[in-house]
Parts: sequence; C-alpha cells; structure tokens
Amino acid sequence: MPTQPTGTGAMSRNDAIARALHYFDSGVFLRELERRVARPTESQIAGHATELTTYLTDEIVPSIAPLGFSSTIIDNPHPGRGAFLIAQRIEGDDLPTALIYGHGDTVIGYPEQWRGGLAPWRVTVEGDRWYGRGTADNKGQHTINLAALAQVMAARGGQLGFNAKILLEMGEETGSPGLRAVCRQHRAALTADVLIASDGPRLAAEQPTIFLGSRGLCNFDLVVDLRAGSHHSGNFGGLLRNPGTVLANAIASLVDARGRILVSGLRPPAIPDSVRAALRDVTVGGGKDDPAIDAGWGEPGLTNEERLFAWNALEVLAFKTGDPDAPLNAIPPNARASMQLRFVVGTDWQNILAAVRAHLDAEGFGMVQVVPTRSEIMVATRLDPHNGWVDWALRSMTQTTGKKPVLLPNLAGSLPNDIFADLLGLPTLWVPHSYPACSQHAPDEHLLGSVAREGLAIMAGLFWDLGEPGAASAEKMTAAT
Repeated sequence: MPTQPTGTGAMSRNDAIARALHYFDSGVFLRELERRVARPTESQIAGHATELTTYLTDEIVPSIAPLGFSSTIIDNPHPGRGAFLIAQRIEGDDLPTALIYGHGDTVIGYPEQWRGGLAPWRVTVEGDRWYGRGTADNKGQHTINLAALAQVMAARGGQLGFNAKILLEMGEETGSPGLRAVCRQHRAALTADVLIASDGPRLAAEQPTIFLGSRGLCNFDLVVDLRAGSHHSGNFGGLLRNPGTVLANAIASLVDARGRILVSGLRPPAIPDSVRAALRDVTVGGGKDDPAIDAGWGEPGLTNEERLFAWNALEVLAFKTGDPDAPLNAIPPNARASMQLRFVVGTDWQNILAAVRAHLDAEGFGMVQVVPTRSEIMVATRLDPHNGWVDWALRSMTQTTGKKPVLLPNLAGSLPNDIFADLLGLPTLWVPHSYPACSQHAPDEHLLGSVAREGLAIMAGLFWDLGEPGAASAEKMTAAT
C-alpha cells in the first residue's frame, strides 16, 4: 500500500488512501489530535458548558470550513449542557448522503490517577500507545473520520462525490442529554441515506471491525432504608433487620451465583439465526491486555460471543452499606446497590423497572426501593446483517486492508444509536478505531497509532467508494426495504 500520494492529475482510490496514510506518517494527525486533547471537555463536571461549546466553535468549525461545510451551533435544550454542531456539504440532490456522528466530550480527567509521566490533557506517545483523555473516546476517532473526508476531497479535486452531514455532540458521556430532542427538531437537516460513525472498540486491535447497533442500557439503584441510625450489633443483632443482608438476598433473587438472570422480564427472546451466523467466526478475549474470561459465567448453553453480543447482562456496579473503610460494631440503617442491565433487541425495555419491582414484591422484598438513575434508557438496536449497506461496507474494508473484517451485529456496550436507527430511520454502520484494552473511561486512556493509521485508510476507502458514480444506488434501495 503506498504511503505517498502519486501524480498530480486525476487520482484514484489508492491515491486517496495514500493521502490519508501520508497525513498520519507526516505527523499532521498527531499535531491535530494534540490540539484537541489539550482542550478539557469533561461533560460530567457541572459548569463546563462554555468549554464544551468552545470545542465546537473554535476547534471543529474552523477545521471543516475549508472543506465547504456550512455549520450551525445548536444550544442544548437542557440548560448548562454542551451544544451540538450540525454541518453539511451538499453536492447534489441525486447523490447519496452520509450522516457522520461523533462526540467531543470526555469523561473526567482524574489527572492524579494517571501513572507518572502521563497527563490527561497532553498526548504522550510511547511506542504504539498514544496516551491522553479522549484519544480513544472520541476525539481520536472523529479526527480520523474528518481527516479521511478531507483526503478524499483532495484526491477528487475538491469533490466528495456524495453529500456529507456531520453531527457532533458534547454530552455523550452523560447519556446524550438533548440529542433526541435536537434530532427530532432538526430531522430535515439530518436526513440521510446511511449513518457512518466511529466509537467503541474493535473486537481486537489487529482486526478491522464493523458493528451495526448496540446493546441497550438501563441503570437503576436498589435502596433499602430501614431506620434513622445505626444500632449496636451486640445489643440488637438478631433482632433488627440488616439492610445489607436484605439487599444482598434481593440481588441474589435477580441474578444467580453464576451470573444467570432469573427475572423473565429482564431476559431477551431467542437469538435470531442471522445473529448466530454472524457470530460464528467471532472470538472474544485472548488479547495481551484482556482479562481472562471466566468459564461458565453467564447464561448456560451460549458461547462467550453470544453472551456478550446477543444476550442480556445484569451487573452490580457498586454496593454499599455502613462504612467499608471504617466499619462499626453496629447494624447500619440503610444499603444501596447500583445496578445495570445491558440488553439486546427484543427485550421489553419499556417495562424493565416494572419487572424488577414486580419480582421483588413477589419474592418478599417490598422494602427494597427501585430507583432509576438515568433520565432515559438507551434502547438496543441492530441493523439486519443482510442489509445491502453492510455488504457494501465489508467489501470496501476488505479491499482497503486485505483482511476479512469482523462483523458484529451490535456493540456489547451502549450508544445513542436508537436515535439514528429509529427516530431518523437510518441504517447504521459503526467502524471503530480503538481496541478493548484502551483504558477508555479509566486512567491512562490511549489510542494505538497502528489502529489509527489503518482506520484512516479504511475511512478514506469507504468515503471514496461512497462517492463513486452509482456505487451506492443499489444499497440505498436495499436499505429502504
């Protein structure tokens, strides 16, 4: 594969990819990423709306204006939250239109937790690892996609060959507040034939991956609040109900000691044959930095891949009663557990909390409160693997890399993809540029330079192919079926 653009006249697909690789090899990508990472955009800290919006107005808008994009900044309907950017470049009514999504906000930096020599708001390159907050999630990923657009346009003499729209939000790490309302209000401006976006990890660093949706997400607390204060365990032990014991048993009635969900309303329907077929060639785990998978954990009778991508998981994220750092000889007055359900398409997501409530009541745990902890549930989505856009993308990625891409019916994590798939009615293609051990959301977050470089080539190939005359017309018709 060439690493320098060739010639000065009409260019080819290979030339577009070569330009994208040269953008990386010349150091321009690193300098651009350094500038963006240097802007703290922590959406999880209140009062940062100005910094979040400035990332759009002072960083992204000037970078896409030379590409002929007209940009609109839209205030978040939720006061104090980051704004949205909608930008578009329209080349022709008869051309396919891609909506390109990303987010510029990050989780909290926590600089004191990073190892020596690293800092969240500075890119530090150590071999193939590029450390910094947002390098993997999501500044590095949308920088790759925007750069690939620029290189394809340059290779085509100032044209993309398709219409491009960009939607960038600044609140994904807090559950995308306002995104649904903005997409509903600006539906006409966001009309497209396909969503092409990048977030989350590849299946493995060396395996180009495409996923077609995401598992849904519902977070809730279980709370047992029995009395005003603690009471001496010697004087009252055996007489007073212990909230920690009650809560532990309530959780055990929801999910068993092997991780199997026991509540029928929290379980999905049978795995579709098309999903099973897509997962046959997929293998999870085994990476150098991956944790060892626990044999036999989760739903019996499924493969590890089916458990992760095609089934539901109920997790205990945190559990507290009393003071674990300084326990007293006293029965605590209350207990609380943070719970999370990751769920796939077909789950009755509108009745998740009602199912938990009904089950606890039936098991004699009426004193356990069920408290939602998110403003709204992220709904599960999954584009049919047989959709024509999927085959188009797989062919393009194979041609670019010489590798067989991994096809995942959906990401195991959660994204606001239902807004694009259901509200806007788009087929959704996600091409991630990170890998599972990137420390996303944790200290020492990093991007792999090798994955970023290959990601630039992949996206340049996809965008070039989308702009080929008539190349997407068949897929557009299939996507509408």
